[in-house]
Amino acid sequence: MLWLVMTTGKCNLICDYCGGSFPKDVVSWQSKYNVLQLKQVIEKNDKSPTIIFYGGEPLMNPKFIMKVMDTVRASRWGIQTNGTAVRLLPESYWKRMNVALLSVDGREDITDKHRGKGVYRAVIKNAEYLKSMGLETIARMAVTKDSDIYEEVMHLINLRVFDKIHWQLNVIWSERWDFENWTENSYLPGLTKLMDFFMENLKEGKVVKIIPFLGVISAHFTGGYRGSPCGAGYSSITVTPEGRILSCPIAVREKWAELGSVNGFRLLEDPLPDYCKSCDLNKYCGGRCLYASNERYWGDDGFQVVDSVNKRYLRLVISKIPEIEKLIEGGVLSKEDLIYDPVQDSTEVIP
Repeated sequence: MLWLVMTTGKCNLICDYCGGSFPKDVVSWQSKYNVLQLKQVIEKNDKSPTIIFYGGEPLMNPKFIMKVMDTVRASRWGIQTNGTAVRLLPESYWKRMNVALLSVDGREDITDKHRGKGVYRAVIKNAEYLKSMGLETIARMAVTKDSDIYEEVMHLINLRVFDKIHWQLNVIWSERWDFENWTENSYLPGLTKLMDFFMENLKEGKVVKIIPFLGVISAHFTGGYRGSPCGAGYSSITVTPEGRILSCPIAVREKWAELGSVNGFRLLEDPLPDYCKSCDLNKYCGGRCLYASNERYWGDDGFQVVDSVNKRYLRLVISKIPEIEKLIEGGVLSKEDLIYDPVQDSTEVIP
């Protein structure tokens, strides 16, 4: 199971996607529970836990990270970070980690426009440092109206500092923008070009780890996702600095997300939304984002617009499955090369 452990609600950036730090009365900036409580609840419920530190910006509370790593046993350690404060955690702790997810949106001008001047260069420099420590590095992209998905992803691939790449569409927090025209004129054509690049590499036996492609292909061969591919609420939970346990790390205000506390909790038994149960794509999608499906910030109409775009992206990927199966039959690829568990990395399959 995946345990997203929030170290603090504080962030050192004010990205225009999310607005920076959580108010202290919503997510505390300091841990309010004893780490032994975390140790006990994990040991009681999970024999092979993956622990990923989360925020806010988790590195704004490095002492708590150190305390957890010195107290709790985990089969896999990681962090989701904006990548600017990496040196606040001692090198010895980085060497114990397995994976680091760093927020970077593609090219320098796009990243800095939304995250702040100089952020891109700091993230790339720190990604190189973490890679030298032996960590797997994953680019976490936010994609919006001035992003060119093909150019942004190819830029990150060509840097050769990220092992995997995933992205989320900026359709949860922001005011509604001209998403429809952007998807028709930029996003969907860009995905097609990106899929062509992905397939050309597969034909040579190379798997480029673009997670929104790889995760869907993996679902085809493994039976699919029974809820959101990130595992929200059924194989992934979030522990807040106050000790609350949530199904989703961004649902810090919403009562529907509360599963319990470090003193005890219950997982979601049926994580697939009812409206998804008759959809022929549900094994690939799992209802996509749990938060988006519950909150629908753009309203029902906006939710359906985003849903229709995701279905077109899914069908693009699925259309390549017969060709991929032929590559496997011909010995160009191994099926095992295409199996991917997003819960182990705390990544997003469905943008």
